[in-house]
Amino acid sequence: MRSQRSPGLVAVLGWITCYCALYTTAAIDIPLEVEQLPTITDQSPSTVIAFPFDESFPVTCEAKGNPEPEFRWTKNGVEFDPFLDPRLMKEENSGTFVIENNGNLTEYQGIYRCYASNKLGTAISEEIEFYVPSVPKFPKETLAPLEVEEGQPFTLQCDPPKGIPPLQIYWMTINLQHIEQDERVSMGLNGDLYFSHAEHKDSRRDYCCFAAFPRIRTIVQKIAMAVIVKTKKSDMSPEAANAILERRPSLLTPSGGRSETQLVKGEDLKLECIAEGFPTPQVEWVKIGHQLPVRAKLENHGKLLIVPKVEQEDKGKYMCKAKNLLGEAIHYFTVRVEEPPEWLFEPESQLSMIGSDVLIKCSASGTPPLVISWRVNGVPLQDAPAANRKTLGETIVLHNAKASDSAVYQCEASNRHGSLLSNANIMIMNLPPMILTREGEDYSAVEGKGVMMHCRVFSSPPSTITWSRDDSSESVEGPRFSVHDNGSLEIYSVEKDDTGQYTCLAKNTEGTSAIEAMLYVKDPTSIVVAPEDQQILMGTTAQLSCLVEYDKSFSNDFQLLWEKDDIELTLNYTENSRYFVEDSSLQIINVSHRDQGVYTCVARTPVDTATASALLMVLDVPDAPDNLVLSEHKSKSVKLKWFPGDDHNSSTTEFIIEYEESQWEPGNWKELLQIPGNHNSAVVKLHGHVDYCFRVSGVNAVGRGLPSEPTERYKTPPAAPDKNPENIKIEGHLPHEMDINWEPLLLIEQNGPGLEYKVSYRRQDMEEDWKEHMVKRHSFVVTNTPTFVPYEIKIQAKNHQGWGPEPKIVTGYSGEDFPSAAPDDVAVEVMNSSVVKVSWMRVHKDKLHGHLGGYRINWWRLRSLANSKTSHGDKHTLTFPGDRNHATVPGLTPFSEYSLIVMTFNGRGNGPGSHPVNFKTPEGVPEKNPVFRVTDVQKHTVSLVWDPPSEPNGILTGYLLDYQYINDTEEVGPLQMVDIRNPRTTKWILRELEPLSKYKFYLRSCTTVGCGPVVSEESTTTLETTSTSASTVGLSKSASPTPPSTPKSPVTKPTRSTIGLASIHGGISTQGWFIGLMSAIALLTLIVLIACFVNRNKGGKYSVKEKEDLHPDVESQGMNDDTFCEYSDNDEKPLKGSQHSLSREIKAGDSGDSLVDYGDEDVQFNEDGSFIGEYAGRKEKRVSAEIKAAAQTPA
Repeated sequence: MRSQRSPGLVAVLGWITCYCALYTTAAIDIPLEVEQLPTITDQSPSTVIAFPFDESFPVTCEAKGNPEPEFRWTKNGVEFDPFLDPRLMKEENSGTFVIENNGNLTEYQGIYRCYASNKLGTAISEEIEFYVPSVPKFPKETLAPLEVEEGQPFTLQCDPPKGIPPLQIYWMTINLQHIEQDERVSMGLNGDLYFSHAEHKDSRRDYCCFAAFPRIRTIVQKIAMAVIVKTKKSDMSPEAANAILERRPSLLTPSGGRSETQLVKGEDLKLECIAEGFPTPQVEWVKIGHQLPVRAKLENHGKLLIVPKVEQEDKGKYMCKAKNLLGEAIHYFTVRVEEPPEWLFEPESQLSMIGSDVLIKCSASGTPPLVISWRVNGVPLQDAPAANRKTLGETIVLHNAKASDSAVYQCEASNRHGSLLSNANIMIMNLPPMILTREGEDYSAVEGKGVMMHCRVFSSPPSTITWSRDDSSESVEGPRFSVHDNGSLEIYSVEKDDTGQYTCLAKNTEGTSAIEAMLYVKDPTSIVVAPEDQQILMGTTAQLSCLVEYDKSFSNDFQLLWEKDDIELTLNYTENSRYFVEDSSLQIINVSHRDQGVYTCVARTPVDTATASALLMVLDVPDAPDNLVLSEHKSKSVKLKWFPGDDHNSSTTEFIIEYEESQWEPGNWKELLQIPGNHNSAVVKLHGHVDYCFRVSGVNAVGRGLPSEPTERYKTPPAAPDKNPENIKIEGHLPHEMDINWEPLLLIEQNGPGLEYKVSYRRQDMEEDWKEHMVKRHSFVVTNTPTFVPYEIKIQAKNHQGWGPEPKIVTGYSGEDFPSAAPDDVAVEVMNSSVVKVSWMRVHKDKLHGHLGGYRINWWRLRSLANSKTSHGDKHTLTFPGDRNHATVPGLTPFSEYSLIVMTFNGRGNGPGSHPVNFKTPEGVPEKNPVFRVTDVQKHTVSLVWDPPSEPNGILTGYLLDYQYINDTEEVGPLQMVDIRNPRTTKWILRELEPLSKYKFYLRSCTTVGCGPVVSEESTTTLETTSTSASTVGLSKSASPTPPSTPKSPVTKPTRSTIGLASIHGGISTQGWFIGLMSAIALLTLIVLIACFVNRNKGGKYSVKEKEDLHPDVESQGMNDDTFCEYSDNDEKPLKGSQHSLSREIKAGDSGDSLVDYGDEDVQFNEDGSFIGEYAGRKEKRVSAEIKAAAQTPA
C-alpha cells in the first residue's frame, strides 16, 4: 500500500536530494575495464509457452560485469541448478539453458528467476513462467435432441475447453457449412448460439461448435447437437394454428438487470445484450450521462458494443435496451478500468564519490494500488540491514556512503495485473581519469565541414577535459571549437590551417591523464558534372555521366558507386550484365521498363560523400488496352469500352479500333476508327450481315503499341445497302459508245446477299425517259450513241433486303472523235533571240468533237543565218492545256530560221495542223570558245591560241582578250584589255610582260549584240628567252599583214617576294654549273624546233586545229561547249584588285538570252501560255579600247 507523506518528510527529502545532486551521477555507463556490479543484459519474456510443434525452448539470462558474473536460478522460489540436469543444454559463462522438446515437459513447468552475481553484488531478472499447455478437448458426452416449440427461444451451449488465447469459436454443420446468423440467430461472447424465437427451418441434427486455438494450431469440435422444432397443434384454422404468438422482449444474456465488468487499460471493452421475443427485438446502447465513446462500434447486428483499447475515461455506466412493438428489456453495465503497474520514477544506476549521500527513488502507479518491495543484491531489504541506510517513503538514502556500500538495489512494483522490476547499480568509488579512447588516433576532415575528435573518459568524480594544439598549453578556443560533455572536441567549418596535432587532457581530484590525436584536412569531394534527367527509348542504351573531383590522397580509398532507387547496383561485368561503368559514366544496355527510376551517383571517400541523382524515364509504345466490353448493341452500331494500358511516360495521342470479320477475310484485321487518346470508349458504325470482332491499340509519340485481346463476336442482321457506288467514270473510247464504270461496293458494304446495280441513263439535251439495266458487274457500255453528246447517269445498289438510298445524278458524254479543224490565223511575234510568242484563232467547239485538251505547237529549225546551208533540225513540241489562243516558245537558237505549226487535241487525239509559219530569230551572243590555251611562253611574251565558237549565234565581229598579273597571294595587278577586231584571228602574242611572273588570261567571242561567256588560262613567264621563231611562223589564220601590237602594259611592279625570288635567280645565273645546264637545254630546244619545222614543210600547212589535236589541252577538252557566261569561283571570276570589267557594256535593244534559260526539259507555263520566270535581257555594248597598233603583233 502506498503510504501518506508528512510535510516534514517532504522537506527532508528535498534537502537530501539537493545535497546529493552535487556528488552523484545518474544513468551511468561504466566501461567494462572498470570493476563494476553485474547488469542483466538479456532475459526471456515473462511467459515462455512450450508449443508442441517447437523443438526446444530457451530460457535466457545474460549479464555483464567486472569480475564476470556467475549465474544461479530459482524455480518456484526454490534453488534450481540447470547443470545438475543432463537433459538441459547449457552454455559456459552464460545463465541461459535450453529445454529440449522430448515429450516430457510438464516437470519443467513453473516460475523461474535468474541471479547474476560477482564479488560486488547481485542482479536479478524478472520472473519467467514456463508454461506447458495441454491439448484442449471437448468432453465426450451424449447429447439428447433439443425439442422446442415454434416461436419459443432456445440456446445451444458450446462450453469450449480452456486453452491459450486467443480463442475463436465457429458454429457449422457437419459438412463445414456456417450456420447463418442474423438478428434472430447470433453467437454470444461465451460461444453459445442464441435463437430469439424458433422457426421450423431451425430443425436439424448437425449443429457443431468448433473451438480454434491459433497459437497452438489446434481446432476441436464438440459433438453434433440436434434441434427439433415442433409446430403448434390446434383446433383453429390452419392460418391461426401456424401463427407465432407475439411476445415482449427479455434478455437471454446477460441475466438480471445489472452486472459489473472489470478490465485492464488497453484491452477491448466488449458488452453484449442478446434478447428473445417476437417480433425480433432491436438493441440500443447508451452511456449514462455521457455520449458513447467516439471509438465505439456495434457488431453482431447491434447486439455487441466494442470500445477498442479502453482508457480511464471510458469507465462508467452503460445501458442496453432491447425493444419491439410489445415492450422493452433493459440491462445496466458498470464498467471499471484498472491499470497494471507503470513506472513514475524508475530507479537509476548511480556512480557516487566516497563520503557522499546517495538517494535511490522508486515510484510507480497502478489500479488497484501497488505493493512496492525493495531488495539489495537479491535479498529482501530487511534481511540485509545497514547502519547508514534509511527508507523514507519511496526513497532509500545512503548516508556517508563507503565503497563497501556498492550494491545492486532492486525495486519491484506489483498488483493483480502484473509486476515491474528494476535493477539499480549503486557504485561508490574514487577513481583518477581513465581515457578509453586509443592514443595517437588519426582524424581526416573535409574543408568546410565539421569533425569530431573523441576523448572518452571515465573517472570519479567526473573529470575536467581540455584540448590543446601543437604542444601548446593553452586550450583551443573560438566559435568554431566546442568540447562536449563526453570529452569529444568538435570543430565546425574546418579550415586548412586546422591541420596539426591535438592533445586531450582529463583532470579530477584523483589525478590527470592525456592522449594525442592528429587532424588532417582534405579537399572536399564534389560532383562537377552531374547526371541529368533523361527520357530514353526502350531497347536503346542510356548513359549517365558523373564527373567527380576529390582529394588525391584518397586515390586508393575513393569509391564511385551507382544506386537505383537507393539500392546499390551490382556491376559484375558478365556476359549477361546490362550495367557498365566506364570513365565514371554508367551505361545501361538494352533499356527495359524495370530500368526506370532514380539513379544516384555516389562519390565516397573515407571522410565524406557526394551524391547527385537523375531520373531515367523509359519511353515505349503504350501497353495493350484491356477489359474490352461491348454494350448498346444495335443493328448498325455498338459501343466499345476499354481500359487504357500504361502509356510509358508518353501520353497516348490516339486509339485505333480494328475489326475482323469471319466471312470474307478471316484473320485479317482492318482499321475501323481512330479515337483521341483522352477517350476510352467509342460508338462504332457497322455494316449489316457481318460477324464482327474488335480490338484496340494505343498510339503515342514513340509509336503504336500492341493490340488488345479481341472482344467476343457480334453479328449484325442483314440490311439494305447503306450507300451507292462512288467514283462513277463515263468515258467514250469509240465515237458511238459510252463506257460507264464505277467502284463496286466492298464485300463488307453489301449488307447482305444478292447485290446488283441498277444503271439508269438518258440524254441531257433531250426530254426522254430513263433507260434502266440491272447488272451484277461494275461496268456498263451504252452503244449506238451520237458522238460527244451529254448524258445523265445514276447507279443504285440493291440486295435481297431492298434498295440502297436514292442515287445522285452525274453527267457524262458519249465517245469522242478527232478534232476536224486546225487553228487559223497563226502568227509569230519574235520576243528576243531565243523566244517567240505564237498566237492563233481558237477552233470552234463544234469542230472539237470532244473535250478540249488544249493546243500543241510543233517547230523545227530550218537553217542558221550565219551561213546559207539548209539543214532541218529535230522537231520540238510543246503542249499547252486548256482553252487558249497564244503561247510562248522558248529555247530557240539565235540567228536561225524556223518553221512551226499549231494543232488542237482532245481525249481521242490530235487534230490537223495549221499552215506552217516561218520566222527568223535575231542575233545573240556567241557561245564559249571550245579551245583556249597558252602555246609558247618566253621571258617577256606569251602566245595564245583558240578556236572560234561552235555556235556564233550571229556574225562574229572579233574577240575581247583581257589579262592581269597575279601571284599566289591575294595581290593582283590591274586588268589589261585587248580588243581584236578581226574575227578570223585565232592566235595572239602578248609582249612586254614581266619575266618570271604569273598572269591570267581571259577570252570572249563577240557579235554585234555583245560578247559571250569567258574562258581563262594561266601561265608564268620564264627567266630567259629561247629561240621560238620557227615554231610561231604560219600559225595564224589572220590575213591582216600588220595587226596591232601590244604596248607595254602598266603591270604593277613585283612585290617583295618576287624581288627576292629574282635576286635568288640572279645569284644562280652567275654560277658555272647553272650556265652549262641552261646552254644544254637551249641546244636541245633548238634541235626539237628544227625537227618540227622540217616536218611542217614536208606535210604542208601546220594548222592550229592539228596542233590542238597533237597537244590536247586538258582544261579546254573538259570544258562543256554549252556553258554560257557564268563565272566560276576559281578561274572565271575577275580577281581581287582588277581595275576593269571583263565584260563590255550592254547595248540597249540587244538580247543576251541564253538557251539555258529556255531548255526543252521541265518547261513550265502560266495559264496564258507564257513562260514562267522573269525575262531579263542581258545586253552588252562593245567597248572600243584605244590601243596602239605598233604594240600588238598577231601571229
